[in-house]
Amino acid sequence: MKVAIVHDWLVVSGGAEKVLKSIIECFPKADLFSIVDFLEDRDCVKGKSVNTSFIQRLPFAKKRYRAYLPLMPLAIEQLDLSSYDLVISSSHAVAKGVLTGPNQVHVSYVHSPIRYAWDLQHQYLKESHLASGLKSVMARVLLHYIRGWDSRSANGVDHLVANSQFIARRIKKAYQRESTVIYPPVDLKNMTLRTQKEDFYVTASRMVPYKRIDMIVQAFSKTPERRLVVIGDGPEMKKIKSFAGDNVTILGHQPYEVLVDHFQRARAFVFAAEEDFGISVVEAQACGTPVIAFGRGGALETVVGLPHEQPTGVFFREQTPESLNEAVVRFERNAGLFDPKQCRRNAERFSTENFKASLTSFVNARLPYGSFEEFLPYEVIEQELRDEPQLAGVVS
Repeated sequence: MKVAIVHDWLVVSGGAEKVLKSIIECFPKADLFSIVDFLEDRDCVKGKSVNTSFIQRLPFAKKRYRAYLPLMPLAIEQLDLSSYDLVISSSHAVAKGVLTGPNQVHVSYVHSPIRYAWDLQHQYLKESHLASGLKSVMARVLLHYIRGWDSRSANGVDHLVANSQFIARRIKKAYQRESTVIYPPVDLKNMTLRTQKEDFYVTASRMVPYKRIDMIVQAFSKTPERRLVVIGDGPEMKKIKSFAGDNVTILGHQPYEVLVDHFQRARAFVFAAEEDFGISVVEAQACGTPVIAFGRGGALETVVGLPHEQPTGVFFREQTPESLNEAVVRFERNAGLFDPKQCRRNAERFSTENFKASLTSFVNARLPYGSFEEFLPYEVIEQELRDEPQLAGVVS
């Protein structure tokens, strides 16, 4: 049995690459394919060599690989996977568009249909200053072409897996296909529980428009009696600093250990983006910290909100300072209901061990030519479950 794993592009290590790492750990003998590979940190590919497309050799591809988006559908279709029995694609853009035959099984783990080509097109054009003019016309024509290709390429996938119910609905809207939800893996081993909290709130994210860190800072700046710590960096840093009151501390980019420390000590974690899943929301709960989150997207699946008897957070309805501050007040009035241990238990639903067990079981059940048990490292998963006994019942 030959297995190929296909990923969109390998440039930096983010959330999609964490998923890729776990997929590789499930299928350690698989060959790896990607549009381009410019990774410096090779941990997420487990040191594997990567088969790349012709875009890898084009001028300025390392820094301007996104500029080659018009060529990516062609490039992904040129990867020759004809000798593989099982193809697993990890796709938020074009990876699911690889060509496979009737005797091959193609399982695609979809982080999202191409966001900027579907429901987020207008937001993308505004944020990219492409809402009007000749460049706007060219961008809209390109995105129209990408939408058509994206929809057609979904027909070549045998089994679609979504990373959340939210993305499953987006898949249904874009491709008219049903999908199975397997939540992405969150490494909880270093996110240890702390029950004693301090009197400050924390948010952490890359400072880009859709994360709405600016709105969070504006909201807390209007309530100087509350402290907010902001961790992260990005193109909106200067703008966000201009909003910050004396009660807001902006730390910029910080090492992982500093992030975990603040997650553990904070009174609550504030999250204002509409994310597909939102790993940081789960990480905060793993540290025993409740979440104040925008009530759309993946957060609705990872946070147990009021009026539940054992809540792990509260939601606000609009991405405005007023709506957020109302949620903070609601959180503080019900502070006695939030149990750090319950937050941790809720986060454990999204462990790496659960992801591996769910994915291997899903793939095995859809192979027409017998089980992959001799190939999939179940003994590794079982050992991890023995190391994390509180998860064994959840996975079984």
